[in-house]
Amino acid sequence: MTMPTLLDVAKLNGNDAVVGLIDESVQYTPEVALGYSRQIKGLNYKGLIRTANPTASFRNANEGTAVDKASHEQRLWECFILNPQWECDKAVAATHEDGAEAYIALEGGAMMNAAFLALAKQFHYGTGTGGDTKGFPGLINAYDSTNMVVDAGGTTDDIGSSVWFVKWGPQHVGWLWGNGGQLDLSEVTEQRLVDGSSNPYLAYHQEILARPGLQVGHTKSVCRIKKLTTDSGKGLTDALMFDAFNKFPAGFKPDMCFMSRRSREQLRASRTATNPTGVPAPTPIDWEGVPIHATDALSDTEKLAL
Repeated sequence: MTMPTLLDVAKLNGNDAVVGLIDESVQYTPEVALGYSRQIKGLNYKGLIRTANPTASFRNANEGTAVDKASHEQRLWECFILNPQWECDKAVAATHEDGAEAYIALEGGAMMNAAFLALAKQFHYGTGTGGDTKGFPGLINAYDSTNMVVDAGGTTDDIGSSVWFVKWGPQHVGWLWGNGGQLDLSEVTEQRLVDGSSNPYLAYHQEILARPGLQVGHTKSVCRIKKLTTDSGKGLTDALMFDAFNKFPAGFKPDMCFMSRRSREQLRASRTATNPTGVPAPTPIDWEGVPIHATDALSDTEKLAL
């Protein structure tokens, strides 16, 4: 199934400048580039989540069955302000060998890269360590930490990492873009700034204004492997991947698996090459048909308590 992504949302807004920068920048943040995205009219919305099904049983003739009902809860998902900016002295920009316009394009691309890396980190770490307390709750805040987790058993603090299996979709995990998909790139303007001695000078200024949020719907939409470290025998293996994969219901299959480069190498190194030449096992690009995406947004210095 083809799902709309951030690039599709930007195209719908008709902002060609943003589309161009997204096309060049999001390859470094697969969480943002490839995940399901949707626009919402305002800044939040409520969803009714069924947390448990009613019981269903057979009965004998002239015998009743217990009356039961499903359990539901209402959840609120919100969008938050993302507003990176850059400024540069006009005289400094003019010193670029290809002129001020080339410098401005570089700064715009760098700002977009920084914005998407911030979004990707927020996707994983939310309002906790590694994320931003002023941003939206991430996977770490929303997943079922009792039933949808596999503990790799690492024992050394501050060298941990996590692997996330994610199922995208309207009822599962999805990016939200508030205010009708607001993702605006301002025109480059000239502003009067002052230095530390209150002396004025002219500078270029540009900013991005967006309203991102994250929906984690079904409790079985996400599974985490935690406490992956460099302790002996505590790295990522196929056995741990199977444990996580098997926590999804039979009718579900995660769409993507996110991990750090270190975890991906641990998975590769845990395998025995079976080819005639004895060449080491190749770097894995998928697992049981689920694409593996190495990302810079996942840290290898997580605390074990996370």
